[in-house]
Amino acid sequence: MSKLSKQTRRDFVRDFSVLTGTAFLSGSLMGCGTAIPGSQMKLGLVTYLWAKDWDIPTIIKNCTEAGIGGVELRVEHAHGVTLDLTKAQREEVKKQFSASSVEIVGMGTNEQYDWPEPERLKEAVETTKAWLQLSKDIGGSGVKVKPNRFHEGIPQEKTLEQIGRALDELGKYALDMGQQIRLEVHGRGTQQLPNIKSIMDYVQNDGSTVCWNCNEQDLDGQGLEYNFNLVKDRFGDICHVRELNIGDYPYQQLMDMFVKMDYKGWVLLECRTDPQDKVAALKEQRQVWEDMITKAQAKI
Repeated sequence: MSKLSKQTRRDFVRDFSVLTGTAFLSGSLMGCGTAIPGSQMKLGLVTYLWAKDWDIPTIIKNCTEAGIGGVELRVEHAHGVTLDLTKAQREEVKKQFSASSVEIVGMGTNEQYDWPEPERLKEAVETTKAWLQLSKDIGGSGVKVKPNRFHEGIPQEKTLEQIGRALDELGKYALDMGQQIRLEVHGRGTQQLPNIKSIMDYVQNDGSTVCWNCNEQDLDGQGLEYNFNLVKDRFGDICHVRELNIGDYPYQQLMDMFVKMDYKGWVLLECRTDPQDKVAALKEQRQVWEDMITKAQAKI
C-alpha cells in the first residue's frame, strides 16, 4: 500500500495546502529539513465581520480560495452552528469541514465569568460546558470566552479571583474532553495584561489558556514586550489580530515575538473593516502575514 493511500483525504489536502503556502520558508533550509521557529504557525479567520453572513459551504469555498486554513465560528452568525443542533446536524457540520482543507478551530462565544450574581455565574459556566461539547462534536478543539469586566462596589481582586477559579474549573473539564478554553484578552479593565495574568494565576491546569487580542492596552505600562511576556507561558492554540496593514499596532514586533517563542498556534484574523471583495481582502492579509513571518524568521 502506498504512503498516500494510508493518509486520510483531509490529511492530504491539509499537507498540500501547507506546502503550497509560505508559512514555511522555501529554499535550502526547507530542503534540508531544518525546522525554523514559527514555521508551524497557521493563519485562520474569525467569522466576526468578514464572514458573518457566510453559511458553511461559503466559508469553506472562500477560505479555500484565499488560502485560509482554519476558522473560529463566532456565535449567532449565518453559519448556523448553535447549541440547538441535533447529533445528526453536528455530524454534518463536521463532515463538511473534514472533506475540505479548512479546519474548525473552535467556537467563539461571549460567555463571561465576572457576574456578581451566583446564579448567572453558574449559568455561564454550565453554558460554556455545552459549547465545549458542541466544539468537540463538530471537530473543533476549543471555545473562546471573555473575562469580562469589573463591577461597582466589588473589589477588583475579588472579581479577578472569581474569573480565575471559574476558568480553573472549566479548564479541567475541557482537558477531560480533549478541548481547550481560550480566554480572550478583553473587557474594560480586565483587558489589562497584569489583570489577565492575575486571573490565570488561579488556573492550575493547561485546559484554560490566553488568547492574545491585539488591543491598544497591550502597549500600556512597560510596553508590548513586557506585557506579552507576562502571559506568553499561558498562550493556547489561538490569538486574534485585526487587519495587519491598517493602524499603528506594532504587528511586526508581535510576529517577531511569536516566531522567537516558536508559537505553533493559529493567528486568527478578526477584521473590522468592510471591504467589498472579502476574498481578495483575505488574500491580501495572508500575503502581509506571510511577509511578516518571513521577516521575523530572518532575524533569528
